Amino acid sequence: MNPHQAHPATPVAMFTSLWRNRRLIGQMTRREVVGRYRGSVMGLAWSFFNPVLMLFVYTFVFSVVFKARWGAGGEESRVDFAIILFVGMIVHGLFAECINRAPGLILSNVNYVKKVVFPLEILPWVAMGSALFYSLVSTVVLLLAQLIINQSLPWTSVLFPLVLLPLVFAGMGFAWFLAALGVYVRDIGQVTGIFTTVLLFLSPVFYPVSALPEEYRGLLQLNPLTLIIEESRKVLVFGSLPDWPSLGIGLLAGLAIAAAGFWWFQKTRKGFADVL
Repeated sequence: MNPHQAHPATPVAMFTSLWRNRRLIGQMTRREVVGRYRGSVMGLAWSFFNPVLMLFVYTFVFSVVFKARWGAGGEESRVDFAIILFVGMIVHGLFAECINRAPGLILSNVNYVKKVVFPLEILPWVAMGSALFYSLVSTVVLLLAQLIINQSLPWTSVLFPLVLLPLVFAGMGFAWFLAALGVYVRDIGQVTGIFTTVLLFLSPVFYPVSALPEEYRGLLQLNPLTLIIEESRKVLVFGSLPDWPSLGIGLLAGLAIAAAGFWWFQKTRKGFADVL
């Protein structure tokens, strides 16, 4: 394959590539997840114990030390605040994992660019698959905590994957854009780390949207994580149905971002071999 040849960059090509390479994406995702803990005594079990430990830390710091309350109404235990907060951390963690890794995806796989006939566009899907696995483990920990504390789970929890869908596509769009940009601008990796840290505090992770003054709530709604975090709490914690029209709009926006990011990646990948 000529590295300088044109690559299809349409939205149809985006989904065609995903379907055609689905087995390779699955294999590479499994290898990456297992490889992260290779050599450690507990191995893959760390992926379960990490979120458990963090949930304990959040419960102690925010509910015992700061005696924080979410203000969701009704009886609110000390652990309830930590569970509500943990939902926001799961959503932010999924997005941050993809964004922070994206600039180095091509740089860390130079052999795929120069030596092998390889569909480079699937590397962000592998990063997303890995991030989704860790989010799944954290969600299981969250649901187990709720089951132990409240002896029940909201049936709306099954809708959580649908709520995440707009964020998955938007994250893919940003990942494709940053993966390509990272080849030409090496400093972008430093910027994304700062950006995702700032985004943590500019998202309703540690506070509800209602806690902000009216004049700032509109600005917070511009944050793509706000909708997903708020709707995730509805289905995972409060047991209410999500705002389907808003999620529909979010899904269309996510698909548009994904298509734009894929187009950018496909148009710029011709120069990867010359730079690396």
